[in-house]
Amino acid sequence: MIIRSLLLTLLFCSLSIVAHAADTASPVGVWRTIDDKTGKEKSLVRITEVNGEFRGTIEKLFREPNEDQTPNCEKCTGDKKNKPVLGMIIMTGLKTDGEMYTGGEILDPANGKTYKCKVWLEDKGKKLNVRGFIGMALLGRTQVWIREE
Repeated sequence: MIIRSLLLTLLFCSLSIVAHAADTASPVGVWRTIDDKTGKEKSLVRITEVNGEFRGTIEKLFREPNEDQTPNCEKCTGDKKNKPVLGMIIMTGLKTDGEMYTGGEILDPANGKTYKCKVWLEDKGKKLNVRGFIGMALLGRTQVWIREE
């Protein structure tokens, strides 16, 4: 009886570890964005999956005390123009493509521009490389986002 209980406990623990590993193999979660030019933290973005599409929403902004803590996207166009950056969906259309997520778009609220986007995980799912580009992926830049625990 004790051996049976021990085996069931080990099985349950193994399944929990596998489930956790699967979670980190996906971009779903909360990410701390880091500006690739300044190295400063910019925001927290929550990536969710809806019908096989991954999208990211700004949940928190890290702003200097003298900056507007709840800015609007003044440089955005269309339905995002002058809307609050906090709560804004900035990443859309990403779909699984092997170990990458491609076919998406990402909005930079600082300049109001939308770029093509692809992302991929590194460091056992702890880092997310986010590449925004125009035309070809070679013509762009990559930020590394850090998964929040």
